[in-house]
Amino acid sequence: MKKTQHIVKQIEHGSIAQEMGIEPGDSLLAINGQEIQDIFDYRYLVQDDYIEVLVRKPDGEEWLLEIDKDYDDDLGIIFENGLMDEYRSCHNKCIFCFIDQMPGGMRKTLYFKDDDSRLSFLQGNYVTLTNMSDEDVERVIRYHLSPINISFQTTNPELRCMMLNNRFAGRALAQVRKLYDAGIRMNGQIVLCKGVNDGAELERSISDLTAYLPYLESVSVVPVGLSKFRDGLYPLEPFGTEDARQVLQCIHKWQDKIYPEYGLHFVHASDEWYILAKEELPEAGRYDGYLQLENGVGMLRLLKEEFEEAMTRVKKEREKYAGCGGKLAVATGMLAYPFIAEMARRMTEEFPELDIRVYGIVNEFFGERITVSGLLTGQDIIGQLHGRELGGRLLLPQNVLRSGEDYFLDDVTVGEMEKALQVKVDIVKSSGHDFVYAVLGCENPYAE
Repeated sequence: MKKTQHIVKQIEHGSIAQEMGIEPGDSLLAINGQEIQDIFDYRYLVQDDYIEVLVRKPDGEEWLLEIDKDYDDDLGIIFENGLMDEYRSCHNKCIFCFIDQMPGGMRKTLYFKDDDSRLSFLQGNYVTLTNMSDEDVERVIRYHLSPINISFQTTNPELRCMMLNNRFAGRALAQVRKLYDAGIRMNGQIVLCKGVNDGAELERSISDLTAYLPYLESVSVVPVGLSKFRDGLYPLEPFGTEDARQVLQCIHKWQDKIYPEYGLHFVHASDEWYILAKEELPEAGRYDGYLQLENGVGMLRLLKEEFEEAMTRVKKEREKYAGCGGKLAVATGMLAYPFIAEMARRMTEEFPELDIRVYGIVNEFFGERITVSGLLTGQDIIGQLHGRELGGRLLLPQNVLRSGEDYFLDDVTVGEMEKALQVKVDIVKSSGHDFVYAVLGCENPYAE
């Protein structure tokens, strides 16, 4: 991706930038006389209560703006390039990389492998540290940026080099000690591959990573995602029920060992492990505040908790929702399907006028082993719902769409789906509260 200037894309209404006359199209040149390299510099330099901001107008005129503000107040500028620098692609060739398992012919951005520590702070992405120079680490420490999310995979240096296909991958683990010594908060991830970094290697990794408590606040263990497009790639096998039970036994053992000393369960299994093992999800308190939701850790438990809260509210105000909802359909990935189906059943019990059809969509595009809704394609949803009873509305979870856009992974748009299925498609935020109110056909009155 091409490096850009620091061009202002948008100004937030009522912001300091708007008050100072900064406009879309302006260029940010410097703050306090220092040129801005990227978002790290910008976020750090704008914190002070007095700053001098140099901008260039589209006609070439330069303005030096003196700004008095409260410490930590943002200026309200949105830049054309969110990183304010070129994006750093991943140079590893990981044996488990999902992007390598995608077919050709999709939009180019889907094939970009990011490994950019700045995206870890902005978007919560996980990074391997292999792309971080000593200067990058020093800037994180100097600016005290946290948390940083790290893909460990293993703490065995030789095994990490093999898994990432990078001879420097083991050495990169030394950066974690620097971050720890500086008090930088971290979260970790282990993508577990059967016969590679599980078993004794998983035990070793968890044991080693406890040395970074409490600044390493959590570590998720997620099963490798295996699509049907693995020809020529490292031979990986799917985990079975007994495998999942052994993984959970290991994780629960370490949780019980760590919690009494730190008040954290620290290492967490993603939801897939419990479903694969045919075991109940842990109670909400074992997720330490849901630090790893984006990794699918506790997402289904939180969904159930939020659903129960919302149902308690709507039952107390039942008269407000009389006749709401009507006949509708809900579609989701196979992972969440049993939970969504149970929620729908509960709602029809409480509101008999509701008629809800819940459909689990099999991922034929990537393969049946991919069960999360975030990797569903428009063509699979259309193909499997065509001719089915959908009622007046079709509810889909928000994560089936690209963030802020109205199209699916395969570029099918929401409008095209509505036309193909002859039904209105409603995109629902991924929370139990929003699900309840979406089914009832009204806005969530408690949404933030």
